[in-house]
Amino acid sequence: MGFPEKEVIATIRQFVECESPSDNPASVNRFVELLAETVRDIARVKTYAGSKKYGKHLRCEFLLPGSKKTGQILALGHSDTVWPLGTLRTMPFRQAKGRLWGPGVFDMKAGLVFFIFAMRALRERDTPVGRRVVLQVNSDEEIGSPSSRALTEEAARASSAVLVLEPSQGLDGKLKTARKGVGDYTVSVQGRAAHAGLDFSNGASAIVEMARQIQKIAGFTRLDRGITVSPGVIHGGTRGNVIPAECRVEIDVRIPKTADAKYLDRQFRSLKPFDKRCRVAFTGGVNRPPLERTAGVRTLFRKAQRLAAELGVKLEESSAGGGSDGNFTAALGVPTLDGLGAIGEGAHAPNESILIDRMADRIALLSKLVAAL
Repeated sequence: MGFPEKEVIATIRQFVECESPSDNPASVNRFVELLAETVRDIARVKTYAGSKKYGKHLRCEFLLPGSKKTGQILALGHSDTVWPLGTLRTMPFRQAKGRLWGPGVFDMKAGLVFFIFAMRALRERDTPVGRRVVLQVNSDEEIGSPSSRALTEEAARASSAVLVLEPSQGLDGKLKTARKGVGDYTVSVQGRAAHAGLDFSNGASAIVEMARQIQKIAGFTRLDRGITVSPGVIHGGTRGNVIPAECRVEIDVRIPKTADAKYLDRQFRSLKPFDKRCRVAFTGGVNRPPLERTAGVRTLFRKAQRLAAELGVKLEESSAGGGSDGNFTAALGVPTLDGLGAIGEGAHAPNESILIDRMADRIALLSKLVAAL
């Protein structure tokens, strides 16, 4: 039974050409309908509302060989991409140089296709699977999973393992056994407005105060501990001749360990105004906990590594600075293995692409891993 490369590529093309940016629920829903139709012959499908802002979430329970099933394996993916509608005009799906190219092909529509074909392979080979296998596809992962997190955590609590279909790390296809937690803070300064020429001394510049605060906030970074704090967007002022009364800054934070969230919270709470006429306040925090390399994660990776070796593939592990929905499941103590999707590069970039000659072994690995768990 050969590898159905043409069919896999055709399905990836269908998925990529059904654009689904996070902020366009109607487009995401069209993609969800396409995915649901693609698996309807081999899975029970259910959708969940993602609120008015987001598209529907999808759960597919696959109908796999094996009479007795105990427990559950959860596979996680997302339907949304970072690319706006119309990107296909300038960045069309194409096959060239041993790769497939296009918006969302790497992050992460090919990963969804891989899992579907892995489940088809189990059925075609009549390979018994001892657990229920559920694929959950969230519509809002790229914007922090605000409406899907509870659904993901509910499914994870009923699962013995979670397989995340996010892209692999690097062109050698490393899996991700650790991911940093992600958060955002907003710091605001309230100063005092005044005419910059006629009444300068009566003003208290929120922008000048914020400049000093940003210097302090940037100092919260601890590279030796893997903690990064990055002020990214600043808003402030009204006119050039008005001393600004308000300023705010949006800050990205990344942490490798759960305990690091307490460190950051203490640091932000310590902020005091340099100019006593100003007030400083903050909101936010860590909203995606880290995926830590626990004993359960290590065991799951080693199993995948052994199975990959049977396929003649040397499988390695890595850590990543970005988060995924696997962060939520790992934080619940459920063994989680990430980066099981496509091998390629260019996530969120114009060179987004996957390697065609690594599709077969990744699909085979997913089949073997599901059967072994």
